[in-house]
Amino acid sequence: MTRTTRLVALGAIVAAAATSVAFVQPGRQPSREAAAVRAARTAQNTAIAAHDIDRAASFWTDDVVIRSGLGRVIQGRDVYRATLGADTATVYNREPDRVDVSDNERWPLAFESGTWTGKSRRGQPLIRGRYAAQWIKRDGRWLIRSEVFVALSCSGAGCSRPLAVQ
Repeated sequence: MTRTTRLVALGAIVAAAATSVAFVQPGRQPSREAAAVRAARTAQNTAIAAHDIDRAASFWTDDVVIRSGLGRVIQGRDVYRATLGADTATVYNREPDRVDVSDNERWPLAFESGTWTGKSRRGQPLIRGRYAAQWIKRDGRWLIRSEVFVALSCSGAGCSRPLAVQ
């Protein structure tokens, strides 16, 4: 790497750091809010594992919109609850690798991304992929407003699941 290339790369890093610092408002603690989103996700994962569908649904807004891993569109908390409740064979889990919280106090929003898995009740892997979620903070609670899942691999019975064609 030439000296000029290194200086350009260093300049880009410094500029990116300065830009991110410039957007953080005084008094905001995005890391605390990000931790709260992660805690909500952990609690929802626990509810899903226990097949406590009502508790899992308590983390969704009434108008939540989902695009499932194989492309099915699910709209509304009641429909999502029924869909998740009907699948008694699969335990879904989401593992966030990133949570970004808006630095604008007027926008109580967060973006989460990570990996998701679907395993049999006995723990055998069935299906997995990546996901993204939009969270909104209402009345002091972080709730999921939308989620997009993309199935990327499968094994066993998970590979026979149909792709949604809409």
